[in-house]
Formats: sequence, structure tokens, C-alpha cells
Amino acid sequence: MKKYFITGISTEVGKTVVAAIVTEALEADYWKPIQAGELENSDTHKVEQLISNNNSKFHSNSYALKTPMSPHAAAEIDGITIDLKKIQVPKTSNHLVIEGAGGLLVPLNNTDTILDLIQPEYNVIVVSRHYLGSINHTLLTVKLLQEKGFNIVILFSGKEHKTTEEIIKTMTNVTVIGRIDEEPYFDKNVVKEYADQLKEKL
Repeated sequence: MKKYFITGISTEVGKTVVAAIVTEALEADYWKPIQAGELENSDTHKVEQLISNNNSKFHSNSYALKTPMSPHAAAEIDGITIDLKKIQVPKTSNHLVIEGAGGLLVPLNNTDTILDLIQPEYNVIVVSRHYLGSINHTLLTVKLLQEKGFNIVILFSGKEHKTTEEIIKTMTNVTVIGRIDEEPYFDKNVVKEYADQLKEKL
């Protein structure tokens, strides 16, 4: 069974929707190791509400922090320090989709970042969304993952921007598995449609 780590080039680029689509496509389990803020309407809740299949299981956060900030800062407000040893991957016989928080170098404490959660065997899906500066953020993200030897694909989200996407493809030489368009809304039906499209590419 495979593990897929969903990371983004920044925050608010569509990671959670992508995580829901990949979870639905594979009927996989879902796990977000660290949630900061929105505990009553967390990313786990959001993904669970977008899933149609009955096989996916939703595993508890290792850390559920109260403040919507970088994990290291949210943890400090809660009076704790995030310890990587306490972030244990859930045991499952199913595929597992793991959603990061923000980008790769978001700090968890004074020494560790989101990147340190990604194990060598994980398949990494980089969610890239066009905005001023997104080319730089995408290239930096992919370059770092490539230097670490990870198996990477890119998934674009939002409106198509051909020149941005072409230069990213050219300069990274990474497979692009598709795009999640700027939909008016995302519900179970929309997620299922994208899941059916992506299933063979995962």
C-alpha cells in the first residue's frame, strides 16, 4: 500500500481539496498530522464531508493546536513543543493520504519543518496555484524535494495560466498529473468527478 504526501507551494493553494480527491480516487485513509486552528471545522472534517466511498478512514491529528498560525508558534501559545517522535504514522492496511500544513519549510519547532514528516518511500504531490511569485515558490519546492530524492508529481489548482505552467514543466521536468479548476464549489459529486479522472495517474 502506498503513502501519498500532499504539500503545497504556500498556504491556501488547494491542498485540502486535492487531498480529498486523492483520498476518494484511491478509497484511501486520510491523516493530517498537525492541525493549527479551526478545530471545529478542521481539514479532516472537510475531507470527510467530501468523500463518497465507505472504505476511507480518518485518523486523528497527532497535534491539534488552537491558533491558526505556523505550527511552531501555535504550539508555543498552547504551551507545548511539537516532538517528531510523537507523530506516529497511523497503522493501516489501506493506502494513506497525508496532508501537510502550508509549505515544506513551515517550522514545527526550532529545528524541524514539514519536510521532516516526509518519509523516503512517500509519493509527494505538489499542489501549485498561480499567483505572483508562484513560479519561484514551485521551483524552490520541487528542487528541494528532488535534492532529497523523493518521487514527485505536480497538480495545478485554480485557473489555467499557460506561461506559468509551461516554464514550471520545462524547468522541473516533473510529471504534471492534472489540474483542479476554479470551481464554484466543491461537494461530493465534484470531488468524485475529479477522483475518477485522476485515479489512473496516481
